[in-house]
Amino acid sequence: MPERRADVLDALELLAEIVRGAGEAIYSADMDGICTSWNPAAERLYGYSAQEMLGHSLAALYPDGWDAEIDKLKRLGALDKLEPQPLETVRRRKDGELIDVALTFSALRDPDGAVIGGAAIARDISESRRLQAQLEHLANYDALTGLLNRRRFEDELTVTCARAKREERTGAILLLDLDNFKYVNDTFGHHAGDALLSGIAATIAHRLRASDTFARLGGDEFGVIATPASLTQAQRLADDLLTVVREHAMMADGHTIRTTASIGVIEFDGRADPAELLTEVDRAMYESKDAGRDRATAHSTREPERRARTRVSWEQLVREALEQHRFELYCQPILELATRTVSQCELLLRMRGVGGPIYPAAFLGAAERGGLIRTVDRWVIEQAILIAARHRDIRFEINLSGRTTDDPDLARFVSSLIAAAAIDPGNLVFELTETAAIGNIGRARELARSLSELGCRFAIDDFGAGFSTFYYLKHFPADYLKIDGEFVRAPRSRTDELVIESIVRIARDLGKQTIAEFVTDAATLQRMRELGVDFAQGYHVAKPFPVAELERRLKR
Repeated sequence: MPERRADVLDALELLAEIVRGAGEAIYSADMDGICTSWNPAAERLYGYSAQEMLGHSLAALYPDGWDAEIDKLKRLGALDKLEPQPLETVRRRKDGELIDVALTFSALRDPDGAVIGGAAIARDISESRRLQAQLEHLANYDALTGLLNRRRFEDELTVTCARAKREERTGAILLLDLDNFKYVNDTFGHHAGDALLSGIAATIAHRLRASDTFARLGGDEFGVIATPASLTQAQRLADDLLTVVREHAMMADGHTIRTTASIGVIEFDGRADPAELLTEVDRAMYESKDAGRDRATAHSTREPERRARTRVSWEQLVREALEQHRFELYCQPILELATRTVSQCELLLRMRGVGGPIYPAAFLGAAERGGLIRTVDRWVIEQAILIAARHRDIRFEINLSGRTTDDPDLARFVSSLIAAAAIDPGNLVFELTETAAIGNIGRARELARSLSELGCRFAIDDFGAGFSTFYYLKHFPADYLKIDGEFVRAPRSRTDELVIESIVRIARDLGKQTIAEFVTDAATLQRMRELGVDFAQGYHVAKPFPVAELERRLKR
């Protein structure tokens, strides 16, 4: 018997040694919360020595009080069950710091099985909680602006749509994209671009209501969910945000940087699918871009045609427009600044819709993805040549998509149409954006050369968006450089005007002419004339109108 007692004592001593050397805090208390054991790891975790804790209440460790903790344990059943009960909670250290701990409780029983107290194993999880919170923040928030990110925005939209349907109320989504933001990054560096984004985000956030959801969706694109809101209220908000962005200014390298925004607005009442809403508001935003930027375009999902478009793909609508003759061309006159006369026009594609013309930004992407863009471009060219045959004293600009540069038979197609219409090929100016031309310079150059050999002219649109492309001018037979509207539109900085002067000077040295886009007021028109620009185009000269009105408009 003495040997057995000695074995038990040895086992108890071994267990005590294990508890003393454990890396986790291990301690116990009686039913009144008086500490009965306290290992060195508990000293390190809580800051109290064993001498300070043994025989004293554990209440000092509980921010909410010992009684509240006992109640919590009773609810968990920890004092009535033999199985250990895990718990994550908060404890207070001796220095007053609150720490997150993971606890495992177990009951202490006497030889008769009655609960006489409890034991706890505690581990500090403050750092893992902090890392978890950081990961959750990164998963939901934009690192630069601190706004919600796209994933969280889409989650919020899903919840908002469900609430709108349940409560029978309307809301609106606003999609805001900064105009020509790449120019800021290219000219002043990404630090300036980031500062501009952060500043604009903070200014917009100050304008929104607490109930609105604001997010950075990526790059220079922001999203707003305004609820509750009618379409009229959303349009007013969009106008306010346009002003906020337009008036926001920052300094970089001694220059004042300003920008504008294009906004799409879509009203919803909960019946539309959130993914379809995002697609529709994206189209509305690009319609604002296409209409001249620094403006907002509003749609309502309650319009019959809008609801139909969410059910029918844009690719199918393009096919139907081709089959049912629902494409049409609009004209925008271009003013020759030296003579103050209109001798040429740009032809702009539109799709006829119930609520009015639909801009190319809404459907050209689908036409490209569906392999229909060559057919669309050929329709435009054919109609343009018929128009040129009716107006032989006007030169017409025709836009080509980047994908059309891959069409090996395009020059032959154009040649046959010119011959059939017996028009002067010099009255056709084929226009390709700078980014599309440079994106496939070899094929674009070959197409331009083939059309030039027919006697047609060529223009590079949005010129100046990428400064490295000046090099390609000596290889690309363009007759016109259309100066990107971001440099033209007021308010202009000195940097903008230096860019315009450089383009004008280089164009003249290479025997080319310049066209300033987005001329929206008389002062800008006069300044373009002073800077030596050859032609001006924009709403101040004339807004686009159906080709059928061309003759009457020219007489005016």
